[in-house]
Amino acid sequence: MGRMVMRGALGVLLGLVLILIIVWAAQRRMIYFPDRGRPPVPAGAQEVTLRTADGLRLTAWLFQPPSGTPNRAVSVLVTPGNGGNRAGRAPLAAALTARGLTVLLLDYRGYGGNPGSPSESGLALDADAAHAYLTEIGHPILYYGESLGAAVATALAIRHPPAGLLLRSPFTDLAAAGRAHYPVLPVGLLLRDRFPVASLIPRVTAPTAIVYGTADQVVPPDQSRAVAGAAANLTHLAVVDGADHNDRVLLDGPQLTGAVDALTAAVSPG
Repeated sequence: MGRMVMRGALGVLLGLVLILIIVWAAQRRMIYFPDRGRPPVPAGAQEVTLRTADGLRLTAWLFQPPSGTPNRAVSVLVTPGNGGNRAGRAPLAAALTARGLTVLLLDYRGYGGNPGSPSESGLALDADAAHAYLTEIGHPILYYGESLGAAVATALAIRHPPAGLLLRSPFTDLAAAGRAHYPVLPVGLLLRDRFPVASLIPRVTAPTAIVYGTADQVVPPDQSRAVAGAAANLTHLAVVDGADHNDRVLLDGPQLTGAVDALTAAVSPG
């Protein structure tokens, strides 16, 4: 009887180890959900090529203020979340260019027809390439980070300080966000990509705005509140009552565009 119990326990242990190995090996498929198709270029956009330090050529879209709109001479670098591709952020670009801003919609490696596979280190190189491109334009640059892109933008702000930083639905770090969805897994031990935000944001001295929804089912709202509480220079906080993570109001709604307006005013008062 004792041997049977031991064998049963050993079988359960081996099964758990196998599950953890599978999760570890496949974890990036559980983090990144790219739309790999190359989307058609929309009206008002210019397709541009970004060159990363590890030799990739990434396609992105550059939007300029439409004719007749006063140009604020401020650029916005959009680092997106972990799903879809740049086509889904086109309404955001339209809302921002209508305010006189220049907008670069980045698609990471593996997204939107771009080569490569996403990882934390790879996304950092992609953001660096986008920053280098916008630097050539010569305007002050605002970083706009959406969800996982909030971590990309915050880390970029440490390497290349921006004129302003906007984080939409930020988590404190990827492990904390993962534990909210997979409470039975040792997420902190398994993760290869960490994406810290709360530990880095105290080092960002640029004016910072944070926007999140109170009904977010992807990033717990208390994590976004924690990031806001840790920010060294929080100048604008917008809490959108009843908004879930992917609701349209958190793409180009008034609270979000108002946060961009607040940062723009600090950079370009005219």
